Amino acid sequence: MIHNRAGRKFNRTRSHRKAMFSNLSTSLLKHKKIQTTLAKAKEMRMVVEKVITRAKRAVAEETVSGKLNIHARREVARFIHDREVVKTLFTEIAPKVANRPGGYTRVVKLGQRLGDGAQIAILELVDFNVGQVEQKVAPKVDRKKRINQKTQKTKESKKDKVAEATTAA
Repeated sequence: MIHNRAGRKFNRTRSHRKAMFSNLSTSLLKHKKIQTTLAKAKEMRMVVEKVITRAKRAVAEETVSGKLNIHARREVARFIHDREVVKTLFTEIAPKVANRPGGYTRVVKLGQRLGDGAQIAILELVDFNVGQVEQKVAPKVDRKKRINQKTQKTKESKKDKVAEATTAA
């Protein structure tokens, strides 16, 4: 029986994996949605959820005590190297997921990449459905009415041209 072999290595050294996860998690928290390979998305899910949980608990402590939890911010900042992203994590993301007991991310499979056939997926934050905003749809105009409007415009423009030609002569 094999023990203590959890996690994927991605044919990278430990420091390279750590940097990759740091960069991907920063991008996810910044844009709320990223597209990557399925294996990276599944591995990133575990990493990002721990960071969000740390921020969520710190925000809960801050609301009770009234003081900022600087230690939690520093711990998160060790992993996420963008100050603006850390700020949005503690001000926007953590309060929004405060009542959610985990499961902050969603992996949506997209299919295979054309170049190498790798499985592609979208990793997104569940409470931030950025691309799913309803778009306003223009009301449909009947095709016959549209054709009649076009012919009316062309007739009027021909009349104007004839009138201009007669006044010029």
